[in-house]
Amino acid sequence: MDPHRLAEDIRRWARELGFAGAGFARAPRPADLARLDAWLAAGRHGAMEWMARHRALRADPAALHPGTRTIISVRMHYTPPTAAPAQAVLADPRRGYISRYALGRDYHKVLRGRLRALARRIEAAAGRFGHRAFVDSAPVLEKPLAREAGLGWIGRHSNLVHPREGSLFVLGELYTDLELPADPPFARDHCGRCTACIDACPTGAIVAPYQVDARRCISYLTIELRGPIPEPLRRPLGNRIFGCDDCQLVCPWNRFARTAAVADFDPRHGLDAPALTALFAWDEATFLARTEGSALRRTGYEGWLRNVAVALGNAPPDPAVAAALRARADHPSALVREHVAWALREQARRRGAPPAG
Repeated sequence: MDPHRLAEDIRRWARELGFAGAGFARAPRPADLARLDAWLAAGRHGAMEWMARHRALRADPAALHPGTRTIISVRMHYTPPTAAPAQAVLADPRRGYISRYALGRDYHKVLRGRLRALARRIEAAAGRFGHRAFVDSAPVLEKPLAREAGLGWIGRHSNLVHPREGSLFVLGELYTDLELPADPPFARDHCGRCTACIDACPTGAIVAPYQVDARRCISYLTIELRGPIPEPLRRPLGNRIFGCDDCQLVCPWNRFARTAAVADFDPRHGLDAPALTALFAWDEATFLARTEGSALRRTGYEGWLRNVAVALGNAPPDPAVAAALRARADHPSALVREHVAWALREQARRRGAPPAG
């Protein structure tokens, strides 16, 4: 089959499967590896040790999946059209803010299933071929690959940005042994002199343009970190209990952002604007039931209670908040107890009451 025609068919099939765009790349640039090495050397990956593993696999796609010649990079919008407005939830400290990508079905499952469906369509047209789907699940430099595939530029907040569709999308890749025409890389950086994302970061995690220190990033602190959240960073978390979208919400390019084209991302269980006290009352069985098939499972139940406790500590003083916290003061987990104690002290401070003990 003519590779140029097949490439155009793949783009069309990708759109039919709900992807916002698809492009073709060979490998990341050496400069991308150099930036990764410098980031790791500075310790900015925090406790994410896996980021330092398998560097060779990131550099050489064929080493990760033997026979790889062309990488099909895809992106998919995730903002649910029915979700409560993000800024309104962030402005209400009695409610918990969950990053908009995590309100519905786990995006890993959504994209992986559709990438496999795309592979089946390719196979039906072109015959059997070697392939493997990845969605943030292996040593893949997904944003540099997406840039190389012409899907956008990497912005100052380190997320991929498309000039007509913003940055509120997730990425996936299909490594293939097909010889398809590579797209021209997206060469121009349209960030200009804008520093909106840097200025908006609640914890100062964007330490320089294009450089994020994960150890200060709210997404890292509320999702990847397994231990205590550093105390100086707890107040800046506000009511963000899973991830953070601030750098993208202020990005001027997201005035063009599109909503999700698939129903998988629709909010579940009212999690687009949930009351913090209600979330803190969940027992572990409820947590597991209401996060089934969701990215929220990543925190684990203890991490969930830790995050909600911090948000309750940051909430306006309220007897109902204090009562919810006291109900967990003797929780079996030392991690939860410590964050509950901090939250109770914060509630007392906000009331102007003397600290307990």
